[in-house]
Amino acid sequence: MSRDTDPTLQSRIAPDVSTAVLPALAALGAVASIAAVNWIAEDATAKKPEAKRRATVAVQELETCCSGLAEIFRRFDRHPDLFAAEGRTKGTPLKFGVQGGRVAATASATYNLLINDVAAMLVLASQNACAVMAAVEDGEIDAPDAVFIAFGECQDELNHVLQVRASLRDCIDKGIEIADRLTALIRELKKYQVA
Repeated sequence: MSRDTDPTLQSRIAPDVSTAVLPALAALGAVASIAAVNWIAEDATAKKPEAKRRATVAVQELETCCSGLAEIFRRFDRHPDLFAAEGRTKGTPLKFGVQGGRVAATASATYNLLINDVAAMLVLASQNACAVMAAVEDGEIDAPDAVFIAFGECQDELNHVLQVRASLRDCIDKGIEIADRLTALIRELKKYQVA
């Protein structure tokens, strides 16, 4: 039986899943960085560049990004053979170059689709988080300290995942949890937009 007709032989070298999971965690970190504006904005200068986007649009787009990131982490979760390091490397800490092996060609295609989505979300989350921070700094969003502290708690949890060298499985589970919490926090920020 040839490689083309035997489905058990139609496999590819697994992509390094760290190259998808780490940028997805970084996108969550970009959103969680909104925590800093509560303290840094106090040191802002009186003359600020004019905001290029309305706060309403930035908050709405950031909410969409957070929902998208939650879905990306759920898609990681739905493909444990590829993204959760099931099998021989299950307990291995997240690091480059150790998650490999062979995967079905369809799993490799799934990886390519997800890496494109992660790349787009990383850019959008970073840009929209900066726009939201500018809106807070400009007084267009006036949320209580508790909201920013909650963003900081998400940031601390993301840092902890990296510091303890969590496994891929733990990174994905924590990614789902934090993405959902950040989505809720962005929705909370919407309530404090100044008319």
